[in-house]
Amino acid sequence: MDSFSPRIVTHPTAWPQRIESTPDIIWLDDPRANDTSNVGAKAANLSRLARIHRIPPGFCLTAACRLCHPDDRIEPALRMAISAAYDILAERCGVALPAVAVRSSAIDEDGQTASFAGQHETFLNVRGVDEICDAVERCWASAHTEQALAYRRHHDLTLASSQIRMAVLVQQLVPADTSAIMFTANPVNGMQDELMLTASWGLGESLAGGTVTPDTWTIRKPGRLVIHEGIATKNRMTIPTHGGVREIDVPRMLRQVPSLAPAQVQQATQLGIALERHLGWPVDVECAFAGGVLYLLQSRPITTIPNQGFHASQDIVSPAAGA
Repeated sequence: MDSFSPRIVTHPTAWPQRIESTPDIIWLDDPRANDTSNVGAKAANLSRLARIHRIPPGFCLTAACRLCHPDDRIEPALRMAISAAYDILAERCGVALPAVAVRSSAIDEDGQTASFAGQHETFLNVRGVDEICDAVERCWASAHTEQALAYRRHHDLTLASSQIRMAVLVQQLVPADTSAIMFTANPVNGMQDELMLTASWGLGESLAGGTVTPDTWTIRKPGRLVIHEGIATKNRMTIPTHGGVREIDVPRMLRQVPSLAPAQVQQATQLGIALERHLGWPVDVECAFAGGVLYLLQSRPITTIPNQGFHASQDIVSPAAGA
């Protein structure tokens, strides 16, 4: 499994230079990446949140770029631009062929009324320009699958492929020792003074896909007091492998070992509380520990809270939110 080079820089203010973006490609440390209309909700949100926590470095193919490629195919000029951006990313990461995550970032994704969780494609452990271009095309194509269109229909969103504005985010892959998902309002009982944290070994695919029973902590946010801890028998985990990722059995010696140490539970909790305070409403957070360092991977508003009827007052991904 790859590890981060000591040269990696994961906070925009620490990056040695701001790389000039192009019409088709915007870097996450470019102020234009704060604008949802440029890079989609997921990427814009990460760009803004990088002000308060470390994120992996990366760049975005703009939403306008897809509209110029209605057949979802990358032509030679765009391929050259992607290749140049990947070379710069390699320099930033200190790795010749850095493994990346390629993720869709639609304009109307990760909002209060429609999160699109699981509707669009994500590809992990992608290496090299050919694999990145293939993953980008598949992300674009995922905008008009039957599943995605049904979701759009249910939420009364546009169904016209030519009007679905989707950016694609390319970020260095975090080689997670442990992945975690956190809800800053308890999704079981609706208590907004409680935070629920789940975690398991490896990359987050097994956790998000429900193929592993994770460890679970319930934390009372005032005082960050752990009021429940459930350590599960974790049988499956996702790891990077050649050409992608695969799910394997967790080594027997780790199956009943807590996937987070007490200090890491507190660190993740502190991040969740900080994000909620910064954004002004409860959030669903994806994060990972690699080499003892906590990385923020994604944050979206919680669209419903049991028994609370929660509705946020503004959109987490509005351009003004990052101003």
